Amino acid sequence: MCGIIGYSSKKKNAKDVVISGLKNLEYRGYDSAGIATTDNESVNIYKSKGKIAALEDKLNNEIINTSTAIGHTRWATHGEPNETNAHPHKVGNVTLVHNGIIENYIELKNFLIKNGVKFNSNTDTEVACAYINYVYQKSSKKDKLQVISNACDELRGSYAFAIIFDDEVDTIYATRKDSPLIIGLSDEGNFVASDISAILDYTNKYILLEPNEFAKVTCDNVYIYDKNIERIDKEINFANWNATEYKKNGYEHFMLKEINEQPEVISKLFTNYFENEDYLSVNMANYDSIHIVACGSAMHAGMVGKYLFENYASIPVNVEISSEYRYKKQLITPSTLVIIISQSGETADSLAALRIAKDKGAKTIAIVNVVGSSISREADETIYTYAGPEIAVATTKGYTSQVAILSMLVLNAMKQKNILDDSLKAKIQEDIKSIKEILSNVINKTEDYINIASSIKDKEHLFFIGRGIDYSLCLEGSLKLKEISYMHSEAYAAGELKHGTISLIEKGTPVIAIATDNELYEKTISNIKETKARGAFVIFITNNLEDSENYNDFADIVLTIPKVSELLEPLVTIMPLQLIAYHTAKMRGCDIDKPKNLAKSVTVE
Repeated sequence: MCGIIGYSSKKKNAKDVVISGLKNLEYRGYDSAGIATTDNESVNIYKSKGKIAALEDKLNNEIINTSTAIGHTRWATHGEPNETNAHPHKVGNVTLVHNGIIENYIELKNFLIKNGVKFNSNTDTEVACAYINYVYQKSSKKDKLQVISNACDELRGSYAFAIIFDDEVDTIYATRKDSPLIIGLSDEGNFVASDISAILDYTNKYILLEPNEFAKVTCDNVYIYDKNIERIDKEINFANWNATEYKKNGYEHFMLKEINEQPEVISKLFTNYFENEDYLSVNMANYDSIHIVACGSAMHAGMVGKYLFENYASIPVNVEISSEYRYKKQLITPSTLVIIISQSGETADSLAALRIAKDKGAKTIAIVNVVGSSISREADETIYTYAGPEIAVATTKGYTSQVAILSMLVLNAMKQKNILDDSLKAKIQEDIKSIKEILSNVINKTEDYINIASSIKDKEHLFFIGRGIDYSLCLEGSLKLKEISYMHSEAYAAGELKHGTISLIEKGTPVIAIATDNELYEKTISNIKETKARGAFVIFITNNLEDSENYNDFADIVLTIPKVSELLEPLVTIMPLQLIAYHTAKMRGCDIDKPKNLAKSVTVE
């Protein structure tokens, strides 16, 4: 959460470049923003509550020509979203922006207050800034790298810092621990940034800063130092995404663009799998059990994977929420495989869970989208989803690409265990040949999704119900609706609803019911009828066309989807739920790409 960009320039106005970068980082946080610019003698700070546009409006009234600037877009952790708590913070000779959480900030704050420091904000960041300034004032040599290192030794928690000192305003110092930071390189200047999206309009060259490394960045040079403040050489990386992928390209919202990119993303993944035997190198037959560890939508993808692994490959799976897994007793044996799923590859709880699993001796696989991310580098093996940048906070193609990878791992496990039936393999291959067209046709049922959205947009409570794999999809569909439309929505295994929660069903309560599993179809219909008997307004999603003459007995709206192999069915079923959420949020006037209180990359615990 939160986005950082710093720029030291030879030619361009650094203020304009930093504002441009902040716009590309806004998906990481958008409740306040700020920028520090430098002139020959001082550092000037401009901050505003709200989105980058508010900061830009404020800057339009200022004449600013600066070669060096640092900026920040915030997702609040300590202190409410306002100008005072917004970054950058300045104490004494030090100005900084920060991503992460300083866990011992109260202890440090009390120490600094006793030493005469006065604070203006409620943030942990101002405490970090003040502490670095305190160490700097006490230092006789004024060695800035050593000062930063000494100060960071006393900080507990996570951080990525970009720092400017008053007596060296043309230089940006940077360091990180457990929060991502890269150093961008170009012929016209150099960057510090939270991720590559901030700088792709200007360069695709970057250095990955490792934990406890330090950078000194000027317009002409970049110097990297290890934890002992010794100069080191670093590999230069080249981004495989381009700036146009961070644009809406004619779509009204990034979320709609990313929904429409899914058929191409999924088709490429499966094509790579069947054309490259080494695409998934891990031998699943070596493992007696699997732990899938993730957060949010990635955890819901894991729930789909659990169902497929257990039903097709006969491998027991536990799906664990990362923030819970890291604090529980992990029952890991030499034959346990731990799969960590994270779109960004920087999710703090998932990264911590990965490290714990490795310490316990487990084999680890990461399923991530961002090449070179922390999780991808630390896992034993990494499978990239190659979904391209996902800007909307509510994931769509990130989630479906994770589900597709899990489906392929299940296929691999079946092959390796010699239990892949020829007829099933043939059916899957047949469906994959046309998966792009199938998914595109599902997405293009726009009138159906608008009709459903119209029927629920004025409601405040809604239920999703399904059985088996459909229940796993209900979890994700419900989360999508909550995230972007702010409707209260709950997902239940259809047979569980009557064990208490059906008491909330009253006349007109929307129930989105999913039935795609033939073996569970009749059971699900019975559960749907139980809600209908209590007055529910039923939206029925199914691939069972044989029962169409009976739909009117229990459904107010019916949406039919194509029937494909169960290993691919989740991809077909989830896209209508994404689009129902999208159109509902649009009708309710919500900010679809930047829903309130949420940020894309959760880099704090």
